[in-house]
Amino acid sequence: MFTKVHGKELSYNNLLDVDAGVKLMEEFKNEAPTFAILKHNNACGVAQKPTMVEAYLTALAGDPTSAFGGVLIANGNIDVATAEEINKLFCEIVIAPSYDEDAITILQSKKNRIILILNDVELPNKQVRSCLNGILVQDKDYITDTKEHLSYVTNLKPSEEQIEDLLFASKICKHTKSNTIVLAKNKQLCASGTGQTSRVDALKQAIEKANTFDFDLNGAVMASDAFFPFPDCVEIANQAGITAVIQPGGSIKDELSVNYCNENNVAMVTTGIRHFKH
Repeated sequence: MFTKVHGKELSYNNLLDVDAGVKLMEEFKNEAPTFAILKHNNACGVAQKPTMVEAYLTALAGDPTSAFGGVLIANGNIDVATAEEINKLFCEIVIAPSYDEDAITILQSKKNRIILILNDVELPNKQVRSCLNGILVQDKDYITDTKEHLSYVTNLKPSEEQIEDLLFASKICKHTKSNTIVLAKNKQLCASGTGQTSRVDALKQAIEKANTFDFDLNGAVMASDAFFPFPDCVEIANQAGITAVIQPGGSIKDELSVNYCNENNVAMVTTGIRHFKH
């Protein structure tokens, strides 16, 4: 899968983080420059911008604290400008489909940093993991939410810009530990709540984290990997400035959240698809 250019041996945990990074970035293949920073299998920074250096710096701004010692992955070529910025950060691994020759030279200045070229290979269609005294095998979640999946369930319809942010957030949500809430704005991950036992807790964690890094959530969007059986999440999100929501739908009490959104000028779309990362 990779051509290893530089660095130490990949550890067990390194490989799990690389796996998570590759699966996330597969969602953005052949799109505009996109950069992600992962820590412990979850994205702490993701951004899509006109240039790779902008995408990297915007992703880093999402959580510069967690980025320390993280895994970095790009969906396109890493040039010198991007490499110079990356080199200011202590990171374990850098992954990209290609690099400028001078960019590799810059990144090699840290002797233990692992530099991987991601080759164009097809990933398996099955996922396998150990469980009890056997294994579980399931089909890969190959569905990427697109505009064609969206049902517009509120009176207020999201703008084209909001739809782009909603789909961007949904891609990240799919690859974040459930229960999760993802907040995004201008194709930048503002914050996420990861692996929580309560969806409300996941949302509160995301809002608190966004506030920690001085994000203005007014006009931001929210993605959830499961439906809302109660309107509490959309109410908390609205109070934080969220103006559009994407979620699977399918609760017998969907109308409670829809009604709240209609009463408070929040746009909501449903996909009919649940992405649970367990």
